[in-house]
Amino acid sequence: MNSLDEDDVSGLGGVHIKYLMHCPRQLWLYMRGYRPERRNTQVQYGEAVDETTYTRRRDLDLGEAKIDWVTTGAIIHETKSSRAPSDQHDAQVRHYCLLLERRGVNVRGGVVHYPLIRRTVEVTWDRTARTLAEETEARAHQVIASPAAPARLDRARCRGCSYLDYCWSG
Repeated sequence: MNSLDEDDVSGLGGVHIKYLMHCPRQLWLYMRGYRPERRNTQVQYGEAVDETTYTRRRDLDLGEAKIDWVTTGAIIHETKSSRAPSDQHDAQVRHYCLLLERRGVNVRGGVVHYPLIRRTVEVTWDRTARTLAEETEARAHQVIASPAAPARLDRARCRGCSYLDYCWSG
C-alpha cells in the first residue's frame, strides 16, 4: 500500500466521514488509493439518484468536500439513495456544518433527503453536534494515520460494500 504524506490527510471530506462510520478499514484503504467504487453498481445507482433528484439545486464545492446544496439561512442538504436513514449520513452532514462554520458561516443545521422513500431527517447543529463532529474528525485522522489496516467487520455487515472482495478474498 502507498504511504501517506501530510497533504493526503489535511482535508477530510464527506466521503471520509461516511467511510469511517461505515467501516474504518474502508477509510484506511481508500486513503491508500484502493478505489473500487467505480465498479460498484450500488455506488453508480446512488450517483444516478443524486444527479436526477433535486435538479434545481447547485453543489457547493469546498475543495475537500462537496455539499449537495445549502439553502438560505445556511441549512445544509444532502441527498441519499438509501432506503433507511443512517448515523453515517447524519455524521456526514455534521462534518459539512463543521467545515462551513470554520469558514465563518453561521450554520443552522442540516437535512438529509431520502427521495426513494420520500422522507427527510433533520440534523441538529449545536454545541453537542459540533463536539461530535470534531471527535469523528479526530477518529478519522487516527484511522488514516495508522500504519496497519483496521480489522475487517463481520462479513454480514459487508454486504454490498465495494471493498468486499479486497477484504474477504484469499
